[in-house]
Amino acid sequence: MPGRPRRSGGRAPGRRRVLRYGLLAAAALPLASAAWIGVTGLLARSELMAAQRDLDALRQSTVPASTPGTATGAPPAAATRSWEQAVRSAAAHSARAHRLTTGPAWYSAAALPFLGEPVRTVRGAAYAADRLAGEVLAPLARALPQPRPDGHGAGMSEALTALGRHAPDVARAARVAAEVRADVHGLPRSTWLPSADRARAGLAKQLDRLAPVMTDASVAARVLPPMLGAEGERHYFLAFQNLAEARGTGGLPGAFAVLRAQHGHLSFERFGNNTEMATAKADIDLGADFDARYQRDEPTRTWPNSNMSPHFPYAARIWAAYWREHTGERVDGAIAIDPVTLSRFLRVTGPARMADGTQLTADNVVDLTERASYAIYDDVARRKAFFVDAARAAAGPLLAAADDTRRLPPLLVAVNDAQREGRLKVWSAHAQEQRLLESRPYSGTLPDSPSPFAGLVVNNAAGSKLDYYLDRRLVWEAGGCTSGGRPVTVTVTLTNRAPASGLPGYVTLREDHPPYRTRPGDNRLLVSYYAGAGATLTGATLDGRTALPTSDEERGHPVYTLDLELPAGSSRTLVLHLLEPHANGTPTLLQQPLVTPLRATLKPGGACRA
Repeated sequence: MPGRPRRSGGRAPGRRRVLRYGLLAAAALPLASAAWIGVTGLLARSELMAAQRDLDALRQSTVPASTPGTATGAPPAAATRSWEQAVRSAAAHSARAHRLTTGPAWYSAAALPFLGEPVRTVRGAAYAADRLAGEVLAPLARALPQPRPDGHGAGMSEALTALGRHAPDVARAARVAAEVRADVHGLPRSTWLPSADRARAGLAKQLDRLAPVMTDASVAARVLPPMLGAEGERHYFLAFQNLAEARGTGGLPGAFAVLRAQHGHLSFERFGNNTEMATAKADIDLGADFDARYQRDEPTRTWPNSNMSPHFPYAARIWAAYWREHTGERVDGAIAIDPVTLSRFLRVTGPARMADGTQLTADNVVDLTERASYAIYDDVARRKAFFVDAARAAAGPLLAAADDTRRLPPLLVAVNDAQREGRLKVWSAHAQEQRLLESRPYSGTLPDSPSPFAGLVVNNAAGSKLDYYLDRRLVWEAGGCTSGGRPVTVTVTLTNRAPASGLPGYVTLREDHPPYRTRPGDNRLLVSYYAGAGATLTGATLDGRTALPTSDEERGHPVYTLDLELPAGSSRTLVLHLLEPHANGTPTLLQQPLVTPLRATLKPGGACRA
């Protein structure tokens, strides 16, 4: 307009303000995102802690009561809470934690190099917890019978019905558990935020325990209903292994029972001891390799040697054949347990009282059956009858617990702990069931796949009862990579803690008639080491001197055996130098259960390139 001066660049101040606000917004956005991540991260942490409290309460409901002054085996107050209710609550908290850690801010921050690593870890952990609670634990809770405050109900029968109905859901949950485990192990292990690293490590540790349990549950859901008589009556030979005299699967098969299962209800039809089987024979062919390794010991003709092999299906088939020859009756499978397993069961069921008034408890059953009874009873027949009486006494509370919905969950936990230690082994005479069982540790199967393996097996060669005092230690150490395989050094240390005097004569009695002088308490062992498939022995020493173990093969494993005298109070060290073609990673460790567990140290080297 005339008379009004024009200002050059009249729009410039507005553009500058927009630019200024834009720059401020751009600068504030990361701060806002960081604040959002911080706030929602704290809220997510709170939700995850609430979910953990739900799961801790659920876990406590499966722990046997052992507090002084409390009736052993009584369910804690938390057991009255519905499993499904606790899991539902945990799933809700985990889902909220997952939602809080999603969205553009979390996604963008997780993609940042270095700075975003803990964000990625927290985000991945929340997602894993959501899947774990919603897709793994929830189906498992639905598949198990709900605890009831009054304890009334079908117990095992109800559990079988639920397992059979939900078997596909449990199988799917097992697959999800494996996926979640792999996802968590794929998250950053070391970031600039230690709390995130600790949370990831704790979750990974829990999943390392849970994933195999879920696989066990998946197999159980398919095989337990038929095995426990859901489709018709079943009978099983149950062997109580005496760990005071070592055998490949654990201990000498002493007392035994025949277990009857019908629609989930369990009962024992009879009890006996190894004297009854002394004249029986097993008409069975286990193959040329088995005969070549064990024919001198006649496991199908000599009952005490029936389980020298650590491959439990061999022993189970031999026992079934013995029983058929002895009675004309077929069994549907075989089960092996030991006094340590009974101790775990008694922790759940409470004490058992024998006919003579002796009380069996979780704390005394191992010592009483494996040591003290030899001093209490001079008469062999009376002592063998004591073992049978002890088994019969423990059976009563055990069967009652299996039919009590309050004590069934902790009983299942005890069963899982026993099988994980190799103390509970199961074989089915039905081929389809056995194929499923063989994939799990409780089958006692000696694997025949080419993979790293370490197996120490001792068989008592003196006929004494001194293995109650045996300590075993194994160190497996892989060396550097070579073109012909990987050198592996195995160091086995055996210690005989037997006192030099004061032991009953039956415990120290030698039936091997060695051509050298021995003292009471001196033991003799056949020490066998099972190496990985394709391994070769390059050298061996015993107490620093050259040794020459015999060489055999069992289910694809080279086996090196030494006949070893182990005087009372002494330790002996066997070192084997091996060249193994498949020694990449940590080896599978064979579990031979004795009174004192094997102390094993595994030192795998780095992976070798193919």
